[in-house]
Amino acid sequence: MERNIRHEIIKNLQASLPRGAPFDLDVLKSFGVSAKLAARYAQSGWLVRLGQGVYAWPNDAFDANGALLFLQRLVASLHVGGKSALALQGVRHNLGLQDTLVLWGETRFVLPPWFTGRFPARYVNARLFDWPDSGLAAKTLHTPPGQPQGLRVAVPERAVLELLYDAGTRESLEEARNLFDGLRSPRKALLGQLLSCCTSVKAVRLFLTWARETSVVDVDELLQQYPVRTGSDKRWMSRLDDGILLSLKPHG
Repeated sequence: MERNIRHEIIKNLQASLPRGAPFDLDVLKSFGVSAKLAARYAQSGWLVRLGQGVYAWPNDAFDANGALLFLQRLVASLHVGGKSALALQGVRHNLGLQDTLVLWGETRFVLPPWFTGRFPARYVNARLFDWPDSGLAAKTLHTPPGQPQGLRVAVPERAVLELLYDAGTRESLEEARNLFDGLRSPRKALLGQLLSCCTSVKAVRLFLTWARETSVVDVDELLQQYPVRTGSDKRWMSRLDDGILLSLKPHG
């Protein structure tokens, strides 16, 4: 009798739970599958245990997007950001097939081994913006065309500031500049709002400097219309990881 019940439960699970993404014990419990029963299903080959409390269907070759949708349910602020977000929106330079996936979030989180073992990725935990309200934070995340519904990706204006935050440390300054040069028609109003609440003086000044050099936006007009956070009136100077001395004026 117990075996028949377990068989009916797994049949219902197979019929109801789509493939293409991992699932956790909270989802399994909603189908009547306890942690103990999930372990039995894994031992019997009905499920594959990926990590603590995380399972998938056998032979389900889920992709990074399916895994990301799962992780986003665990970390509310997690999103594709920086270089990876720009690439999904057509701004790329020498992008390799095995390029590291850049994820951002405002909560401490360690990417699980079952994820990084399949998809080379890194997670940046930084409070890059001092959001004036939740509306602006939500407005700067979207799902680009061609991506699965619900996948959170930074819009180009936010992604470029995330990239500049990483420039000279996790991303080379040269690569960051090449990507910056690929920006096309950023929304000035949104940029002004983001620069006004960006907590990284380096990212803000680097944006203003390169924006002047490329004329991607009118920097003087931007500074007149928005209270951009440029820090003090002194130069910002720092020796980058690659040895380059970066020196940035307050207003680019």
